[in-house]
Amino acid sequence: QVQLVESGGGLVQPGGSLTLSCAASEGTLNHMGWFRQAPGKEREFVTVLSWYNGATYYADAVKGRFTISRDKAKNTVYLQMNRLKPDDTAVYYCAARRNRLVVSALRTPSQYEIWGQGTQVSVST
Repeated sequence: QVQLVESGGGLVQPGGSLTLSCAASEGTLNHMGWFRQAPGKEREFVTVLSWYNGATYYADAVKGRFTISRDKAKNTVYLQMNRLKPDDTAVYYCAARRNRLVVSALRTPSQYEIWGQGTQVSVST
């Protein structure tokens, strides 16, 4: 059973930056991405990366501010978050999928089989 372990959450001021990490216990996954869930809201898509070709896709709300990247040797993806806003406050979840699909289609939680435990990101003064 593949496991995802997230790290890097915390409290940051508006306009600040934070980097999240998600390490997979094995390298058999085709896609890894990030979702977030704020209190009282549904889990929403943030970004996804294709492990085999490096293709990425971002939600409009984070495009230009967030960057997903990978370290193949470590089976790890990173989420670099810049120019953070209070609206970015949420629990961030790493997600993974085994079967290949075009990245632009991978925007709903049901398309991912494996999930991390979540890490809290709070943006506040």
